[in-house]
Amino acid sequence: MILIRVYGNNSDLLIDRKSEINHIRTLNKAGYTHCIYATFNNGFAYQFLEGETLTNETVRDPEVYPLIARRMAQMHKLQLDNESAPREAFIWDKIKTFMQIMPKRFTDSLKQAKFEMLIPSYATLEKEYQTMKETLLKVNSPVVYAHNDLLLGNVLYNRKQKSVVFIDYEYTAFNYQAFDIINHFTEFSGFDEPDYSLYPDETFQKAWLSEYLRAYNATSNVSEKEINKLYWQVTKFASLPHFFWGCWSLIQSEHSNIDFDFLEYAAIRFNECFKLKKETLHLELECNE
Repeated sequence: MILIRVYGNNSDLLIDRKSEINHIRTLNKAGYTHCIYATFNNGFAYQFLEGETLTNETVRDPEVYPLIARRMAQMHKLQLDNESAPREAFIWDKIKTFMQIMPKRFTDSLKQAKFEMLIPSYATLEKEYQTMKETLLKVNSPVVYAHNDLLLGNVLYNRKQKSVVFIDYEYTAFNYQAFDIINHFTEFSGFDEPDYSLYPDETFQKAWLSEYLRAYNATSNVSEKEINKLYWQVTKFASLPHFFWGCWSLIQSEHSNIDFDFLEYAAIRFNECFKLKKETLHLELECNE
């Protein structure tokens, strides 16, 4: 079986397609994902892989989540061919680009009214971007080779082989370790109608991080101190994925042909961003006491 992907309307505004193809080929060479058979102007043909996408239940399954944690750690440790320049996190430039092209107003009066009611002002978002950047740079999360979009639908679980494969590398790039992990945790809540009560609690996160660190550090022994440090870093990044995907959703609200309320979704993500900002500030004060 061969799968065909055709790019969405104006998706090149959001995604570097040449980079996406290169990342898939790199990860296929490492044995981590499908191979590409052919490329064409607005898409590509690629290998079918057996497996089921995750659900809110299977992503927590003790048989499944350690596989995800270990696979992410292996990807984060991957060394690229001809990698000579220092690694830099793509997230800040990517968000900046998103903010430059996301709509500031809509010609449709009803949509504009909804936009003004639901979405924070551009000045507010710009200020938040600068604040997050200044704050999170101090967290000193390592820059790794990251997936950056590990939602439930982008993980295939093969029950027979007891293995997982990541798919959809549209946003793969060097990025903060903590971002890739917290972005995955955020996706436990689902996409169409996210339920943030499903966000994994501290106990689950630390169990997941323990599995991750064993693979990342290539050791069977991980100290509680190491787990707590990574948990703190991950939690400090909790608001950033919401900001990133909120900006993404605003762009989609203007250009996408998909029957989905991207404006409403952007509002949900921005609201969660500002809510978590207060919670992570409290965590920082506790850690400094």
